[in-house]
Amino acid sequence: MSLLREEAVLLDAEVSDAVEAILLSGDLLVKAGYASEEYTYAMIEGFQNVGPYIVIAPGIAIPHSRPERGAIATGFSLLRLKKPIEFGHEKNDPVNLVCAITGIGNNGHVEMLQKIATVLGDQRTHEQILKASNYTELSKIITI
Repeated sequence: MSLLREEAVLLDAEVSDAVEAILLSGDLLVKAGYASEEYTYAMIEGFQNVGPYIVIAPGIAIPHSRPERGAIATGFSLLRLKKPIEFGHEKNDPVNLVCAITGIGNNGHVEMLQKIATVLGDQRTHEQILKASNYTELSKIITI
């Protein structure tokens, strides 16, 4: 079973800033049953307090929070932005893919981060995700 659920995917979203992108990616987690609204706000709080550490590679942000802040199940959301936005990262801005992750237990979010980073870190896969026109195409590219 894939962790990529159709209700957790939004392609070509228009957002005005990083906080709005994190909010939208969190809303997708909630819609898919991976997290509560509290988790979304914890991700935003983390970004505001710690900065753009979530921008892990050029064009890719992976918002997350501690499991006890509202994670319900292990999973992720995929938000592709119509226009890349600045998160404030010195090297990896602007961002065009925002993948919020959740994990259960002490290491759940770390394991999910590793899985997502492996998938998105592959340049060819990243380019395919940017070109995919719908969930069906994405589900063939992202197989975790």
